[in-house]
Amino acid sequence: MAEKTSMNLDENIASVLCYALTWLTGIIFFFMEKENKTVRFHAMQSILTFLPLTILGYIFQGVLGVSYTRQSVYGYSYGIPTLSPFYYVGILIYLVVFVLWLLLMYKAYNGEKFKLPIVGDIAEKQIK
Repeated sequence: MAEKTSMNLDENIASVLCYALTWLTGIIFFFMEKENKTVRFHAMQSILTFLPLTILGYIFQGVLGVSYTRQSVYGYSYGIPTLSPFYYVGILIYLVVFVLWLLLMYKAYNGEKFKLPIVGDIAEKQIK
């Protein structure tokens, strides 16, 4: 039988839910789960992985990814949006987020404590 958490969920289900809405559910589970170290690990790893990647994706795709060229027609000036190379870096970041999201949920559901390089070690230290 699967180990239960303080929130009366099976450990693997709670671990998967830590990744369900990326860093948002990671934050929720980190503060709500007080006892189960495995769930807290997955929650912290979700926060430390997906929050920075989401911010980077937003910066590259949203802020740096669109620029405006000024056009003037009959005395009226307006900007035409154009995509910069940073836009495609943002798409690549979001592709990495999607692959990591699927991988981490799969591993968590199977009860595997899969540690990402660097982030996994930091997450482990934060929950002790």
